Amino acid sequence: MKSLDAKLTEVKANRLSRAFIIADAKDADMAFGVRAPGPRGFLAKRGAQPAKFSPEVWSRDEFGYRNLPEFLDIIREVTHQGLVDIMLMSAYVNEQLAIKEGLFKNSHVTPAARANDTTDVWAVRHGCYTREPSQPFRSASIDHIQCGEVECDRDGSGSFSGANLGLYSITYVNDLDQDREALLWYKEFREEAERKQFRHFLEIFDPNVDSGIAPEKLGEFINDNILRTLAGVPESGRPVFLKIVYHGPKAMEELAQYDPNLVVGILGGSAGTTYDAFRLIHDAQKYGARVALFGRKINNAEHQLAFIEMLRLITDGKISPKEAVRAYHGVLQSKGIKPTRPLDDDLKLTDQAMSYDGSAKQRATVEVRSNPLAGRAGETPSPKPPTSASTDSPMLANGKPDFDRMSAAQRIAYHSGRLKRTFG
Repeated sequence: MKSLDAKLTEVKANRLSRAFIIADAKDADMAFGVRAPGPRGFLAKRGAQPAKFSPEVWSRDEFGYRNLPEFLDIIREVTHQGLVDIMLMSAYVNEQLAIKEGLFKNSHVTPAARANDTTDVWAVRHGCYTREPSQPFRSASIDHIQCGEVECDRDGSGSFSGANLGLYSITYVNDLDQDREALLWYKEFREEAERKQFRHFLEIFDPNVDSGIAPEKLGEFINDNILRTLAGVPESGRPVFLKIVYHGPKAMEELAQYDPNLVVGILGGSAGTTYDAFRLIHDAQKYGARVALFGRKINNAEHQLAFIEMLRLITDGKISPKEAVRAYHGVLQSKGIKPTRPLDDDLKLTDQAMSYDGSAKQRATVEVRSNPLAGRAGETPSPKPPTSASTDSPMLANGKPDFDRMSAAQRIAYHSGRLKRTFG
């Protein structure tokens, strides 16, 4: 059984379960074009893949972005790491890795593909599409996602060589004609998906244009739209979970407690600081979310595998967000990777608007005080080396670490040492 299905079953049976679904959203090629694979600062162990550049124009290093083969190598590496539950891709990447290569055949990771691409994700360079009211659009067909053909050979088993899970996105803008049109397209998709035994999860973006709704009321607007939309949909056509902007504890709890069968997840938004990402997944889980889909927050990380492991440690309750930031920087230092920000800056929480193209301005910054690892400006101190298990670190009778009795410093030291050994 895929870990996604096991966890969905668990959280529906036990609302107090800590089971948490993490998805790596590697579908950015349906939004950003050349920039989608992200900066070349992090490559898979396989290293650079062939690329032709004319030296009189620029060098490979000057270009700065990964190419698609390098992007696919990272997807393979993250999948083999085994800490995410879902790998979300474009239909084309899904064809290359799931259908042709069989990457997910013997993996607990569930492949998924973006099933529609509304115009508010058309974040191409020099374009204006993301500033216009979102319009519904679908590049990929369900059959292409499931089997890579215009029409799948269906035997009734519900088994396909490609992905059988898709992301469908709606952007409510508080305009009657716009929102009605978006829902008509979703209705058509739902009915087709049900006929073709295709599962989906529903992503709801905040309005990408001025909606006339105050920012502090957007959570209520989104929650009501979700519940109103799904009230007319029987279980056979409903999404397996939701993906929404995190609007804070009140909005999350309001939605999460409404229906035990409705599993709520959050989207990551633009990259931000490392503490932004770690605090977001921690807080969302605390107030009812059971899924997180991080795209740019993972893809722009200095070391994606270490970043993902920190997310998993946080959702497992083994490390706090602040501890995770410090341990993550320790891994970077041990590998000789220069962090995007010094540790002090990376321990700042920034409140960012969740526009898809990342153009929104930062609204507030809160500095984390009393940082025990703070050094001189520009320096990135390393965490204290792990202490001996036989002396300082509390242990269980079976010889495993006792995280409940560890201090914050001991947890940082333990995970930093283990991650250095893993990724060193």
